[in-house]
Amino acid sequence: MTSQTPQSPVAPEQARPLRVLAAMSGGVDSAVAAARAAEAGHDVTGVHLALSANPQSFRTGARGCCTIEDSRDARRAADVIGIPFYVWDLADRFREDVVEDFIAEYEAGRTPNPCLRCNEKIKFAALLDKALALGFDAVCTGHYAQVVVNADGDRELHRATDMAKDQSYVLGVLDDRQLAHAMFPLGDTETTKDEIRAEAERRGLAVAKKPDSHDICFIADGDTQGFLASRLGKSEGDIVDEFGAKLGTHEGAFGYTIGQRKGLRIGTPAPDGKPRYVLDISPVNNTVTVGPAASLDVTTLTAIKPRWCGAAPSGPGTYTAQLRAHGGETEVTAELVDDELQVSFTEPVRGVAPGQAIVLYDGTRVVGSATIATTGRVAAGV
Repeated sequence: MTSQTPQSPVAPEQARPLRVLAAMSGGVDSAVAAARAAEAGHDVTGVHLALSANPQSFRTGARGCCTIEDSRDARRAADVIGIPFYVWDLADRFREDVVEDFIAEYEAGRTPNPCLRCNEKIKFAALLDKALALGFDAVCTGHYAQVVVNADGDRELHRATDMAKDQSYVLGVLDDRQLAHAMFPLGDTETTKDEIRAEAERRGLAVAKKPDSHDICFIADGDTQGFLASRLGKSEGDIVDEFGAKLGTHEGAFGYTIGQRKGLRIGTPAPDGKPRYVLDISPVNNTVTVGPAASLDVTTLTAIKPRWCGAAPSGPGTYTAQLRAHGGETEVTAELVDDELQVSFTEPVRGVAPGQAIVLYDGTRVVGSATIATTGRVAAGV
């Protein structure tokens, strides 16, 4: 491991007050991050991203981060911190790059991660580009992750000090240029969420007791299947077993994900009496294949569209991998072949779906990420 210094968007010898654009969602994390950046002596401006042409259609209260209520909470926090505040309309870009991508991925039988796509396309592309054009040096967010500057001045993305709150998985799409202008003031402190809330209260921020947002912000009622059905239309198809025998019907293959157990509505019990899980989704013939848990075991995968937080790895290497935002790590060997990432797991893993992101780590360092395209399983016939 190379020698490292605490995160900064500039090398230590160049440390200076920066012009910082703080993305303020209206929640407690982004408010405390903006306050810490200002307290560190940076020239901070707060901005709330309006991501819906009709904010009332997004969730209210604790269920999202894109409502009129959230915008007002962000403005009040900026007033308390004593920084300028603006609302930027990125609704069209968000619809095209996140919402439409989400729908298209499900239509193709894949399982996307919209939060990861929002970080890639909105917060560290559209927002960062606009910030740099206006003369800002860095974009600050409330993510729990660290940008570490090595002795040679190179920057690396690392997990947060507190693994329980680490959000580096959804930032694994950031490249060198984006890391050079990223600031995560919460990532290098071992504080519980209660302590973050206590800090917000000490600073006089009204969002101190505001519940965390969760789920998908642009699905108003949390009903993902209903949201997709309203966009794609219901389309009845077959639910079959591993051998092609029909077990039931569904109203749209897009309503299922690999590894799903509940909501299959199969009346016929399995021969062994054990639960069945979604093994495969075929949008071509609108078929959902189900089978036993053992058939979910994945030993290899191929991932496309790699993005590296630094130089691309050369030759095969051993890493740990994370496959879901709140998932654990698993040991893998991986190699970049013709711009595709070929991955083998030391031990079989379950619930791996095309469309998800695989993020590779070397210790706490994020090596990069790619989108899962195909998987190889232990069980034959799937």
